[in-house]
Amino acid sequence: MKAAAAPSVNNARVMWIEETGIGDIASVGGKNASLGELSRSLRSAGVSVPEGFATTASAYRAFLEANALVPRIKELVADYRSGQSTLRQAGAAIRELFLAATFPEDTAADIREHYRALCRRAGEQQVPVAVRSSATAEDLPDASFAGQQETFLNVAGERAVLDACRRCYASLFTDRAITYREIKGFDHLDVALSVGVQRMVRSDVGASGVMFSIDTESGFPGAVLISAAWGLGETVVQGTVNPDKYQVFKPLLANASLNPVIERHVGAKERKMVYSHGGDARTKMVETTPHERSSLVLSDPEVVLLARWAAAVEDHYGRPMDMEWAKDGITGELFMVQARPETVQAQKTGSTFRTYRLRQQGRLLTAGAAIGDSIARGPACVIRDAKDIEDFVDGSVLVTRMTDPDWVPVMKRAAGIVTDHGGPTSHAAIVSRELGVPAVVGTRNATEVLANGAAVTLSCAEGEEGHVYEGLLDFAVEEVDMATLPATRTAVMVNIGSPAAAFKWWRLPAAGVGLARMEFIINNLIRIHPMALVHPERVADPEAAALIEDLTRGYPDRREYFIDVLATGIAKIAAPFHPKPVIVRLSDFKTNEYSHLIGGGAFEQPEENPMLGFRGASRYYSEQYREGFALECEALKRVREHIGFSNVIVMVPFCRTVGEADLVIKAMADHGLVRGEAGLELYMMCEIPANVVLAGDFARRFDGFSIGSNDLTQLVLGVDRDSEQLAALFDERDPAVTTMIAEAIGKAHAAGIKIGICGQGPSNHPDLAEFLVDQGIDSISLNPDTYLRTIPIIAAAEQRLGKQA
Repeated sequence: MKAAAAPSVNNARVMWIEETGIGDIASVGGKNASLGELSRSLRSAGVSVPEGFATTASAYRAFLEANALVPRIKELVADYRSGQSTLRQAGAAIRELFLAATFPEDTAADIREHYRALCRRAGEQQVPVAVRSSATAEDLPDASFAGQQETFLNVAGERAVLDACRRCYASLFTDRAITYREIKGFDHLDVALSVGVQRMVRSDVGASGVMFSIDTESGFPGAVLISAAWGLGETVVQGTVNPDKYQVFKPLLANASLNPVIERHVGAKERKMVYSHGGDARTKMVETTPHERSSLVLSDPEVVLLARWAAAVEDHYGRPMDMEWAKDGITGELFMVQARPETVQAQKTGSTFRTYRLRQQGRLLTAGAAIGDSIARGPACVIRDAKDIEDFVDGSVLVTRMTDPDWVPVMKRAAGIVTDHGGPTSHAAIVSRELGVPAVVGTRNATEVLANGAAVTLSCAEGEEGHVYEGLLDFAVEEVDMATLPATRTAVMVNIGSPAAAFKWWRLPAAGVGLARMEFIINNLIRIHPMALVHPERVADPEAAALIEDLTRGYPDRREYFIDVLATGIAKIAAPFHPKPVIVRLSDFKTNEYSHLIGGGAFEQPEENPMLGFRGASRYYSEQYREGFALECEALKRVREHIGFSNVIVMVPFCRTVGEADLVIKAMADHGLVRGEAGLELYMMCEIPANVVLAGDFARRFDGFSIGSNDLTQLVLGVDRDSEQLAALFDERDPAVTTMIAEAIGKAHAAGIKIGICGQGPSNHPDLAEFLVDQGIDSISLNPDTYLRTIPIIAAAEQRLGKQA
């Protein structure tokens, strides 16, 4: 067994938190030492920490000695290890020893005096405090010990404070804490406990939550992840509610004129924890109001302030951090109430990139937040209550309402975990990551829809949303060492459609995003036809009108809903590749696709051949869609100028004539997107034969081309790309198509502009990638899952042709 920390050399029994620092872990534990460090070193950065004091490891050891507890604890632990008693029996017996013991008088007097002084500082007779455990082995870089010991909230009065301190001591031997130390190899008696006593922040009438200075799923270091819920913070930490989620892009925080919030998600927040008055319980759970459930907990300025604190804390410690915050509902003040090292993503080193991919499709049973990025399968083991935890079957998929720290002993034996409640920063999510067990949390209905014993597949490999499918589905695992990837002269970019999936690929050494599809965000996140938001009075379908009302709740101006969701979606795609170029294509739905959006039937006319109909550039300047296009432009302007991603390039699709190009460029300028202003570059999709024939004329109007091989092949060969009967004829490598591609590349270079390709061709056909290299194309944009295997092909082609990087 390894020791947690050297014995404390500080013989003081109680210290003010601001007197401690990170060098005092052996004396006051990781949690209190970190709070002291924040108080002492980061106030100048604006970080606010509630006042308080901490008992020391010396006080804990004096408590053990005065009550002669060590020999008895050793006996009970030995009985458990030898099998003479169960974990539950040993833990209960040890805790009872603590609860029956008393503090040495000098320690008790010191705690009383510090509490009185805290009351004087607060100007209250009995100031309410939070009493938190801080073990000398917790919050270490290689072990979080998250939630292993107890916290007591809304404690008031000297006697109550002393009782809470004693209970914190006892919680050093909860079943979950004993199990965790056994797993990590810490000697139980080498771990001491400090108790932090801090003035309560009135988050019971405000809000609280958790934040990380790193994306907890992908490990992307450029994001701050914040979870928030109404009331006291235990609901978020324990995972008993589905909280709001916010993400902020750290590199842009230094610019005070920007608002780099790249995601806002309204959680269900069905309940909140508040103070209880009367009886033994100091807190209670209550239902939230409909307004609280549908409202965001934090404003953008509050989100940005917390993110700046997170960045400051990370800079101070020199490593990613896991933090807790609280908002006082009376004063509106924000406070940092805990900071500790992030222990999962920060430990991942090396350049190996592993991807999981389902090879089969299955019926979707439920979905929630994805924890991890792998796939697991097995029989579902549905356990609704901790009292039945011993019914768990090793190697099965644990399905429960929530996985609080009491579940750790079985979590590590599960193939996967599915919960009804909790968010990506809940205790269940943190421990699942640390154990390396994939989990889908916050499904809201898993225990109802998943049958005990039924075969299921849990997939966290499809973006931020995790899915649970019926049956045991086949899947593939691919592992590549990126250190072995060759350099290329050709800029190799990626095609990204889903904001949720973008962070998954941040480790790829891509030269940027060659194609970000706006349609994915509109279809999957916004879901409403833009014109239905501009003219809701024209939506006659009552069901569609009700859906629009529901989705836009919280947005007084429904147009703002479209702009906001589209802007943050684009920003999230741009973030992991900043400051490299991110080429965002304007919407290119066909009329049949637009009509399927909510409310779309009121604004779209049926067409015989939508593929060649009212799509792309022709929409942007027409009276039929001009107001909808204005929303797209406003979203792009916000991404570039307000959120701060000036690396976003705007690309025009399906532009049939030079005259049409002029009309689109004017329409964009009318809506505030002027080529050349604020560094704005405009690209055009080169996907119509006319684009190639008149490439010189188009090149005078745009800064670059991107070849769309799908549409170009369709139009050169006259083959409907959606026709199953003609599928054998659809080939981007046909000489007629490659001749057009070669001509486009030559004319673009003659005009002095860049040209790349973003169609499916190079991802599907390595020989086409070689051809493009031979023609001297500037960039090739690939689907992310084909990126790693196509890079060597491009490099080999460059070497054969003497075009090495």
